[in-house]
Amino acid sequence: MFRIGLTGGIAAGKSVAGRRLAERGAVLIDHDTLARDAVAPGSVGLEEVVAAFGPQVLTSQGALDRPALGRIVFGDEGARQRLEGIVHPEVRRLAAEHEAAAAAADPRAVVVHDIPLLVETGQAGRFHLLVVVHAPAPQRVERLVDVRGLSVEEAEQRVAAQADDEQRLAAADVVLDGTGSEDALRAQVDDLFDRVRDEVSQEAAADDPRG
Repeated sequence: MFRIGLTGGIAAGKSVAGRRLAERGAVLIDHDTLARDAVAPGSVGLEEVVAAFGPQVLTSQGALDRPALGRIVFGDEGARQRLEGIVHPEVRRLAAEHEAAAAAADPRAVVVHDIPLLVETGQAGRFHLLVVVHAPAPQRVERLVDVRGLSVEEAEQRVAAQADDEQRLAAADVVLDGTGSEDALRAQVDDLFDRVRDEVSQEAAADDPRG
């Protein structure tokens, strides 16, 4: 199994790269999706969130009231850390389950962990290859405004909340250029995936006792 960590600043093109890797045959594990699963109704994670922050973080249907929780943790570093202490271990557990299933199905699987805050959470050393999709912060702010409808202030806050570009680029094994079109980014992903597949095949051949 070959493990890739995929990250990038918000609106840099990471999601485009992740989808393309999945289209090429990689197993994509989206940690944003797992973070939602970790606090789904009936989950241990949701029970722990309610124990930590009170029943006011639940909707009338018993689901997590994200705006209510956000009002508690936004601007409160201690509350945010308590929340992360609940959610992050559960996400890692779910990710490990998905990865184990992929490896069992295909020992030569290429498994991609799509993690928005990969560098910020100190996970850079966990992968065979760390891929960063990069676009300059001003361009990402412009995309958030034009494509997602945020105000300039909201967009700048979201960009500023993540690791700076220098941190991500310093951690990267491979940098994909997200400044151009989606087709251009997909072409870069194709080149990368072909190289990874070649490496996996060569390692499998070297490990084959039949020679």
